[in-house]
Amino acid sequence: MAPASHNQWWDAVLARDASHDGEFFFAVATTGVYCRPSCPARRPRRENVTFFRRPEEAENAGYRACLRCRPKAAGRNPQTETVKQICRYIEQHLDEPVTLEKLGAAFGLSPFHLQRTFKKALGITPRAYADSCRMGLLKRNLQAGRSVTHALYDAGYSSSSRLYERTASQLGMTPDKYRRGAIAATIRYTCVDSPLGRMLVAATEKGICAIQFADTDDELAEGLKREFPFAVRKRDDESMRSWTNALLRQIAGHQLNRFLPLDIQATAFQRRVWTHLQSLPFGATQSYREVAKAIGQPNAARAVARACASNRLAVAIPCHRVVREDGEMGGYRWGVERKRALLRLEQQGSENRSRASSAH
Repeated sequence: MAPASHNQWWDAVLARDASHDGEFFFAVATTGVYCRPSCPARRPRRENVTFFRRPEEAENAGYRACLRCRPKAAGRNPQTETVKQICRYIEQHLDEPVTLEKLGAAFGLSPFHLQRTFKKALGITPRAYADSCRMGLLKRNLQAGRSVTHALYDAGYSSSSRLYERTASQLGMTPDKYRRGAIAATIRYTCVDSPLGRMLVAATEKGICAIQFADTDDELAEGLKREFPFAVRKRDDESMRSWTNALLRQIAGHQLNRFLPLDIQATAFQRRVWTHLQSLPFGATQSYREVAKAIGQPNAARAVARACASNRLAVAIPCHRVVREDGEMGGYRWGVERKRALLRLEQQGSENRSRASSAH
């Protein structure tokens, strides 16, 4: 079993979390290179990844530095280094209120300058980062089998009913259900053919909680198991059929049914990004920077990219509509080729509707 730190590092790699740049490096066996966590390259499979504390360790193991992210330069920017130190401070003080005044005093910065520097680097405020850390720690404690009370306290929460309700809304279910991988809540799922390969659609009692693509059903089932390791996962093709058909229609170039129920679990920042993406016209695209500007955080392009990478609801939350400023595809959790195909199908559908409208 991988050390707990490796699980956290893998989460940082998936999120392209720049705050961990310089803290560790990940090497990919299939490419022979090592990278910093924020590397923009496509995410590798977990089984092909090895972690190292220092570049020298990776090179001694036979890996070469990535030419895209230049891992040896990680952490050389003084502002980036300061933000990393603030992140570590927040992580070590989750059990107490960490105000801007307290952070400013600890790092010799005015509260205003500290907040602006932090937000420019990560796209969120120190308070939002602390909330995200608490939620991440709560999830890990619950999945490890800790009692709800101990997990809440260890993550820096009080045991009040208000905070219990708040964590329940962020988890998508009550903490006691999440504790054993949603063992108290059955997750129904189905796997079907789609123009993008095999597609999994899974749902809790609240609505669709996962839409994923892969080459095989085994890969899809394993992905669902990783999110809910002890869940009652029940394949139910018939009850999922209408939702699946609606999603297949969207992939084929039709508008998604806006009444399709979604069980969205997100941080406040992720929810803002995803809500904006759902408002984009069918077949349209925006750059990461344009999305950041649209949600009122013009310097948060990297954080927007991380939010897209964290999206578990492919198609329904159309993160495939976000591209790089130069028009290139950029990353996509389910592969760039699938992203390109989705955009092509959407644009064809949009053109077909325009021609049909003109004909009338």
